[in-house]
Amino acid sequence: MPKVKVPRKSTSVDMTAMCDVAFLLLSFFILTTKFKSDDGLGVVTPNSVSTKATDDKNVVMVTMDKEGKAYFSVGDNNTAEKQDIIDMIDQGKNLGLSAKEKAAFARSGSYVGVPFSMLKSYLDLTADQVKNFKSPGIPLDTANNELTVWMNAATRAFSGAKMNLLVKGDNNAKYPTFKGVIDAFKRNEIFKFSMVTNPEGVPEGTALAAKRASGTKEE
Repeated sequence: MPKVKVPRKSTSVDMTAMCDVAFLLLSFFILTTKFKSDDGLGVVTPNSVSTKATDDKNVVMVTMDKEGKAYFSVGDNNTAEKQDIIDMIDQGKNLGLSAKEKAAFARSGSYVGVPFSMLKSYLDLTADQVKNFKSPGIPLDTANNELTVWMNAATRAFSGAKMNLLVKGDNNAKYPTFKGVIDAFKRNEIFKFSMVTNPEGVPEGTALAAKRASGTKEE
């Protein structure tokens, strides 16, 4: 009895619809992804042998560049604290900031490097203008250390949580700038902070290298 031949069916699958879905998903992720913004400050941090990573939550950072200028910034994830800080600065210094200007301070990746007399006009700048703006830095004079006011506002804004204070200084940062930063901390009874450095390997033959080789926990 002859065998019945079953007609073969094509195994090809039309992938046009799948390609459309793939491109739609790719477009969605590109448009919704939040990239880390550039802080706009060319700071070359010193090297260190520490391997401890700093916590990226509730960050308040003071940056010092090689020209001796100081800048103040708050982490991108702390919008509410930023709003509290700028409200306190506005009220304490009678700056008359508008809601739009306060929102400019709270925007992601923003930092301040101007005296209070220039703060209102600085916050009126567009994002592109800020990139090209040459900041004079926050005054750190003994008689007019404005960083003291910023740190006071930050301490109050983070009163219900642990503030992670970081100091980022250029290799060629000037000592008077560092002294002004430390004075601002002392006036607010802040005695603990972390330095942002560029990690490198531990030199062989040092006590620290021996400690790590033995598995001893670093203090």
